[in-house]
Amino acid sequence: MAAAQKLQRCVVSPTGKHSASIIFLHGSGDTGQGLRGWVRDVAVPDLAFGHIRVVYPTAPARPYTPMRGALSTVWFDRHKISRDSPEHLESVNAMCGALGRVIEEEVKAGVPKHRMIIGGFSMGGAMALHLACRYHPEVAGVFALSSFLNKDSVAYKAVEERARVGGGLPELLQCHGTSDDLVLHQWGEDTAALLKKAGMASTFHSFPGLHHQLCQPEVELLRSWVLTKLPPLQPDP
Repeated sequence: MAAAQKLQRCVVSPTGKHSASIIFLHGSGDTGQGLRGWVRDVAVPDLAFGHIRVVYPTAPARPYTPMRGALSTVWFDRHKISRDSPEHLESVNAMCGALGRVIEEEVKAGVPKHRMIIGGFSMGGAMALHLACRYHPEVAGVFALSSFLNKDSVAYKAVEERARVGGGLPELLQCHGTSDDLVLHQWGEDTAALLKKAGMASTFHSFPGLHHQLCQPEVELLRSWVLTKLPPLQPDP
């Protein structure tokens, strides 16, 4: 299966000692290299850190039902793009396994999960939510940019159950442009509200005039938020 492949990735290394990691997932049809280039073009200065490695994996090409089965670099399949559609859990779960191996590689490099953040743009944000809420709740945070979950997502149920038993959950940062499709913006806002209701600390930011894209203020907000969650480690005395 495609998910069993070792995922290609683009990596931005820290300028100093590596003590934290971000895994940043691209949107449907993009690549890790493409997202990295987009972030570099938008962010001034670049989204790079002295102590944080930023990893941009690439989804393997798979048949994508909304494109009539054409191959596309998507993290999972969808029956259709609708909040009322059931999730394609077979492909979601398989990719959670593949991305879990990316997380484990960071652990082997000496970075514990509580020093990691998982996030993504559009479909990548939805994939990040599944990873963090269902499989890796120990991470420091999760971000979702122009992203959304289906109405009855199993991610909501996972958060609710973990909150019920007193388990820890990562903090969520969610952003969306107001000039994106109005349905998608509302869908994103509802996602944040439902996760918060389920028990997850969740913050939603709207960016006026922003379409389904990244912008400098959004990336600057992300940078500041990341540094609150993954500050540099204090040197040994």
